[in-house]
Amino acid sequence: MTPRETSAFRKLVYAHYEKHGRHFLPWRKTHDPYKVLVSEIMLQQTQVRRVAEKYEEFIRVFPNVQSLAKASLKKILRTWQGMGYNRRTRYLKEASVAIVKRHSGHVPRDENALKKLPGVGPATAAGVIVFAYNKPALYLETNVRSAVIHDFFPRKKEVHDRDVMRIVEKVMDRRHPRRWYEAFLDYGAALKEKSNPSRRSAHYAKQPPFKGSERELRGKILRLLAEKQKTKTELKRIVGDERLESVLERLEKENMIEHKNTQYRVFSN
Repeated sequence: MTPRETSAFRKLVYAHYEKHGRHFLPWRKTHDPYKVLVSEIMLQQTQVRRVAEKYEEFIRVFPNVQSLAKASLKKILRTWQGMGYNRRTRYLKEASVAIVKRHSGHVPRDENALKKLPGVGPATAAGVIVFAYNKPALYLETNVRSAVIHDFFPRKKEVHDRDVMRIVEKVMDRRHPRRWYEAFLDYGAALKEKSNPSRRSAHYAKQPPFKGSERELRGKILRLLAEKQKTKTELKRIVGDERLESVLERLEKENMIEHKNTQYRVFSN
């Protein structure tokens, strides 16, 4: 890729950002590392619209890392309702405890330290580095992937992430990483509304329907137990699903729920 091509792509992305940037997104109004971390974990596998509806409520209830670290998993789950992928509440709880204990309540500025936190992978860590600390990092998520595939691999199928990452590194505006990635994300999101170039990624997997899925069942069980502890008999009567026992076992192994005698409840620590 030539410097001219790099410059042309940046101009294209920034021009779109000036006209159509999603400046209204609530997590873009803060550079607080804790709030950025919360938003990045919320945005994992969840549509921006749904996160926008929940983010500000979550921050009102848990305004800082200390309040989240002290909160019960039950309270976090109740606030999280409607977001799906409830295991992220456990990750948020464990990550906040680790930040308080290991980092004196300060979200790490180092990418490798961030990746050691529960629930924080390469993309989430890079997102915190970019959006909280305005430092350059290789940030790859679905909208960035869509933009790269659309503009640099227009006819190629099965585009591998290693090839996408090479482009991401070359086109990055290292002087203004926060602004650049906001623009990059918005450009990719607009492309996805038209054709979703990410479908030509070698890593693309169509998400199965939520209705009737085990994800739906897990969410229902956790929602019921966040309200009040229940016996397996009560859960069977309410849920009426033959997968109940296996799902309960998995939720226990994940430390999402626990049971004492005959009562199931949200994990208490």
